Amino acid sequence: MEFSKLFLYIPGVIIFLVGSGQIRQRPGLFGGKGTVRATVVRCDHVVKKDRKDRDTYNYYNVLAEFTNPETGKRERKTAKSPTEFYPAQEVLLQNADTAEPKVVGGEEESLFPPLAQMIGGALLILLAYWQNQNDQEKAMACLCAVLAGAGILLIARYFALKKRNLRALDAEVVEVYSRQLSKESKLLTSSKYTYYPVVRYKLDGKDNLRRCNINSSNERSFKVGEHMTLYYDEDRRTVTESHPVPGMLIAGIIILVLGIAATAALLATLMH
Repeated sequence: MEFSKLFLYIPGVIIFLVGSGQIRQRPGLFGGKGTVRATVVRCDHVVKKDRKDRDTYNYYNVLAEFTNPETGKRERKTAKSPTEFYPAQEVLLQNADTAEPKVVGGEEESLFPPLAQMIGGALLILLAYWQNQNDQEKAMACLCAVLAGAGILLIARYFALKKRNLRALDAEVVEVYSRQLSKESKLLTSSKYTYYPVVRYKLDGKDNLRRCNINSSNERSFKVGEHMTLYYDEDRRTVTESHPVPGMLIAGIIILVLGIAATAALLATLMH
């Protein structure tokens, strides 16, 4: 098979793997047995490398304090996490009643649900397969499904956010966190970094810190002292950066119309 034909599979495979990875990493994000609200006390970065300076372990040890719902006493537990948290940050501690708790918080919900990403990725893989088989009708059917599904999900996402009981929170940038993606080498002219704003906001009279998910490769995108808006979900008791924006609805409608138009064209072709 030609390399150009194999290349067609790459987008679908990547999207499918991203969706499956999110399902594995984020089970029961908004609750479950043994889930309590906790406050981060300390977060230590643990990095272990092999002889070739490659990471073998790279995670954060998060010490969180919470109130035991059964005894009413304050307790502390340590959990390993791939995400960095900051002291005083509010999080959820899952499986707090076990020896291996899991700390979650600060993550943003994906624009498309993980299962939808997997289905979309599978459809794109099928599209590539039928395209390589020169079966244009089946390839077109896959494309119609992807467009219509993406449009419907964007519209549904907009109205779901619209229905949420979101309260705006003023947040001030107190630090800009830089994450190194690559080091300077013979192939790369300079090191590559991604920059994240760390903000302070008040919630229920308490100061909280949050490293935002929004990021940029431009160091000047975020400045200490600037203000941005976060949103507190009163029902889920979580802080989020997501809120309903008209662009999401407009994009969903446009993509859905394209999907319907493509479906109509496909049906017209099949009827002739």
